[in-house]
Amino acid sequence: MRNITVSVDEETHRLARIRAAELDTSVSALVRGYLKGLAGRTDGESTSALPNWKTESKRNRRRLREVIERITANGGGLRMADNLSREELYDRDRARAETKG
Repeated sequence: MRNITVSVDEETHRLARIRAAELDTSVSALVRGYLKGLAGRTDGESTSALPNWKTESKRNRRRLREVIERITANGGGLRMADNLSREELYDRDRARAETKG
């Protein structure tokens, strides 16, 4: 197997690492899969490292919709009445007492 060096800007690298983590793989595996797909690899070696991005995106949107529907069905969400006042938010003595008890 040959090694190659690719230079990318910091933001691209950060986003690639995030995407690889979402897919439970490595950036190298993503690049390898992309290059295999680009080369039209037909030697029987798997190109499964190349993610089906549209399918993943649809699946993630569906999961998000389901979560939002569950929250809405349970009357969830944040209500203004549940908000703390500024004084309550920064009441350190109360926070200390709550963490001790």
